[in-house]
Amino acid sequence: MKLKDKIAIVTGGGSGIGKAISQTFAEEGAFVHILDLNEKAGANVVESISRKGGKAQLHVCSVANQKVVMNVVDRIGRVDILVNNAGIAHVGNVENCSEEDFNKVFEVNVKGAYNALYAVVPKMRIQGGGVILNIASIAALVGISDRFVYSMSKGAVHAMTMSVARDYLKYNIRCNSISPARVHTPFVDGFIAKNYPGKEEEMFERLAQSQPIGRMAQPEEIAKLALFLCSDDAAFITGNDYPIDGGFVKLNN
Repeated sequence: MKLKDKIAIVTGGGSGIGKAISQTFAEEGAFVHILDLNEKAGANVVESISRKGGKAQLHVCSVANQKVVMNVVDRIGRVDILVNNAGIAHVGNVENCSEEDFNKVFEVNVKGAYNALYAVVPKMRIQGGGVILNIASIAALVGISDRFVYSMSKGAVHAMTMSVARDYLKYNIRCNSISPARVHTPFVDGFIAKNYPGKEEEMFERLAQSQPIGRMAQPEEIAKLALFLCSDDAAFITGNDYPIDGGFVKLNN
């Protein structure tokens, strides 16, 4: 039980990578607090955790609303682990990224992560330490076509990780990030269906093959890395980003 008696917050924990992280953390002994806007999805994850004897609670909220996030975190009390996972995507370059699109992605991906950090870091500092894991993306590390605002947002998440890690070394707060390549989640299926109607199978295969390893990751694979980085096994690790990408960053040549 690598996270026995730990209190963890997972934003966007109702689906995809966040769901896998929530379930994995609960299996390893953590009490998982899921912050998600989708009540039904979040409740289903809590139920699945409870059926297996784990502990979890859903807090329906938008991470973009600082006041609401602060209230939720205050009600939770002690926080040992924060996973900033909530995020949305956007397809387009700078010319077809409207101000509305820009603001929407920024509000969730950047401000949402900031809001959770703003609420949790003071608690960790006062209580004598904690672990923060931000879910960034390979889009923060390499140029990807038609991902202008998404790449911008994940670049900010990467930068926040380094800043928090440096500022809170003396408070025993570790902060790292994970940069996944493409992960097969229901979000990806919906994303492909919305943006490439009639070409779903073709686009899925193209996206899968863009990883040199020849497939997309599974959410559970991301969750295993998250577990390691948030456990005491990684006590000497802070201020790092971990691409989990099937070779995308280094082997795509």
